[in-house]
Amino acid sequence: MSGRGAIVRNAGEGELRWFSGGGVHRWLATAEETGGSYLLFEDVMERGKVTPLHRHPEVEESMIVLEGELLMHLDGAERQVGAGGMVMVPRGLPHAFLVTSETARILCLITPGIGQDFFFGASEPYVEGAAHQVDFSRIEQSGRDNGGIEILGPPPFAHLAATRP
Repeated sequence: MSGRGAIVRNAGEGELRWFSGGGVHRWLATAEETGGSYLLFEDVMERGKVTPLHRHPEVEESMIVLEGELLMHLDGAERQVGAGGMVMVPRGLPHAFLVTSETARILCLITPGIGQDFFFGASEPYVEGAAHQVDFSRIEQSGRDNGGIEILGPPPFAHLAATRP
């Protein structure tokens, strides 16, 4: 027996963090709470939020789309994923995503929880009304300092730039 207790969070509970790549994370279960097994957070994003092409060498990333729609780039292929859909990205697979709906809300599961250090280093406490800025250099720095991510290149969605609002 690990000695860990149950984790219960109701809607609206959990630490809010502004992620430097864009979006507000609500941390639902931290690596400390899960004995390092996983990190679970909700991510609320706006249209046009995009990630650089990247990979996670040591963790799997699973995303369940609760609201909205994402365009996923998975190892060179693109797939649209809408509400009720899910994506599991195995460790090491190059990927990126773009929010194509007005807003999107996903549930993100990082396994094992060692990936938490990257997300913590690339985020800050969320303050309602504050001017939070997207800062990809902070993401790269957190990857260098904490591991968990390798940036492989710019967002691979240049063919859509003219169609994005």
